[in-house]
Amino acid sequence: MIIKTEGIVIRALDYGEGSKIITLYTRDYGKISLMAKGAKKPKSRFHGITQLFSYGVYIFYMTSQMGTLNQGDLQLYFTDIYRDIEKTAYAAYLVELVDKLTEPKEKNSFLFEQLLAGLEQINSGKDPEVIARLFEMKILHVSGYKPHIQSCSICGNQEQLTGFSVSHGGLICNRHEQTKSIILQAGTVKLLKIFEYLELRRLGNIEVKDSTKSQLDAVMQAFFEEYVGIKCKSKGFIEQLKKF
Repeated sequence: MIIKTEGIVIRALDYGEGSKIITLYTRDYGKISLMAKGAKKPKSRFHGITQLFSYGVYIFYMTSQMGTLNQGDLQLYFTDIYRDIEKTAYAAYLVELVDKLTEPKEKNSFLFEQLLAGLEQINSGKDPEVIARLFEMKILHVSGYKPHIQSCSICGNQEQLTGFSVSHGGLICNRHEQTKSIILQAGTVKLLKIFEYLELRRLGNIEVKDSTKSQLDAVMQAFFEEYVGIKCKSKGFIEQLKKF
């Protein structure tokens, strides 16, 4: 079966002397693996279209296992991401999350659009750490792991939310501060609430304090460890970058 669809390269592996196996996250068919023959060669017509993060229109022959790339039309090449190691690290984190939290051939056009928007926002110079936290919220929602954000996860109180309880899966109010939790600034609580509904294309030029970003990271990392149970190599690399 010949398929034509938009896709983003979320993984690329060298295969043999001149070929690649790429994993696309596509708008219409979800995650798909393709053999791109000769793609490693600099003069190959597949060279640009098979680079990590590349977004394009792909035509391929699909079987029950792995497809074969026939043609590709590059739509966006994220030049600024490739030029900046921090942007590259955060972009790698986004695509690794998609790779680890999606099953082959499960379509989700919303997640595709959020991934594309996230890469575009990073490439355009928006704060990649804020984009990563927002994308985490989107993919948790899609994957069925959404944290409880809009009210206290213990009693349902919508006021005076002051902490995040990993064991209860969400925010808690000041009535339960004795519960083991991550104590949060008001600004962190506000952003968590906003992130639950804000789509990545609507992210404006916001400035977030370093202390707030640290709290957002602590909350999301703790939640992922408790409920999702995946480890991303790119996240570890980001942590190493922060030390310099």
